[in-house]
Amino acid sequence: MRHCRFELQGRARYGVVESVDGVDKITQLLRNDFSTEKIEPIVMSKAVLLAPVEPSKIVCLGRNYRAHAAEMGNEVPVEPLIFFKPSSSIVAAGETIRRPKASALVHFEGELGVVISRTCYKPPLDEDIRSYILGYTAINDVTARDLQKKDGQWTRAKGFDTFCPVGPVVTNEIDPWKGVKVETRVNGKVHQSGTTLDLVFPVDAIIRYISGIMTLFPGDLIATGTPEGVGPLAAGDVVEVSVEGVGTLRNPVADE
Repeated sequence: MRHCRFELQGRARYGVVESVDGVDKITQLLRNDFSTEKIEPIVMSKAVLLAPVEPSKIVCLGRNYRAHAAEMGNEVPVEPLIFFKPSSSIVAAGETIRRPKASALVHFEGELGVVISRTCYKPPLDEDIRSYILGYTAINDVTARDLQKKDGQWTRAKGFDTFCPVGPVVTNEIDPWKGVKVETRVNGKVHQSGTTLDLVFPVDAIIRYISGIMTLFPGDLIATGTPEGVGPLAAGDVVEVSVEGVGTLRNPVADE
């Protein structure tokens, strides 16, 4: 199933997304208990899309692709390197990424996102970790690279408002263990092209590691790391993160 979050009659609602005659449409409302209600189909491109997640926290993986670690001059970590982005950094597909005045070097980082389905804390080793996954989405882990280097820790560099575009949908119809392509384009030019087969720590290892430290709640979002090819964004750019089977997360860029 694919689902989105959108505005309907002034309210935020979740909707089931289906392909109808080759066009993606919202065909049903999705309730908290996952029951559905049919509606007059709404073409996705005409819907007012909201970010498809409302997480209590966003946990991210650093240097989880060997080639990206190398391009930044870093060693591959021996265990998952995690950091947070605040939920206030989330924006939806189509919303503007704002380059803050405090930074002169803002980078894009396209990633696969994992959405948690149920409370997860130290799951048994013999339990299938997929049962804790609601689905997958696209993330742009926007980063003020100069501030990341200056501060020595990543909270400010990763945490500005608008620095976590997410969307356009969440889907459980892809399998990262079999390989999912992640691609980032700026103004139509491909800068990043990777596959989840190259993750240093695969999704199950990531979830087990994080949930061994902190409880993951339904709706929490995990960013699994970015392939090589990260680079700067300028005002007027349009950045697109495409995740195979999810779709394209497209955001314009402007100065603050």
